[in-house]
Amino acid sequence: MSTVVLVMMISVSLFLGAFGVFAFIWALRTGQFDDRSKFLDAVHFDGVDELNEAAMLENRKKEAIKRKKEKGYRPPD
Repeated sequence: MSTVVLVMMISVSLFLGAFGVFAFIWALRTGQFDDRSKFLDAVHFDGVDELNEAAMLENRKKEAIKRKKEKGYRPPD
């Protein structure tokens, strides 16, 4: 391959890579990846049974943590 072709390929790839980075940064700053309604819709369409189950699982988790603290739990070495 000639040096001219190699330089041109590297230049184009650097330009496209920089363009991709700038596009990603622009998307982050303008909130393109934010889904503000996701959690509100999830709660809105959940039924009473799903919400009760989530609360029950949260209580079980808290009780398990409390029991581990009472027993002086230490992970194995």
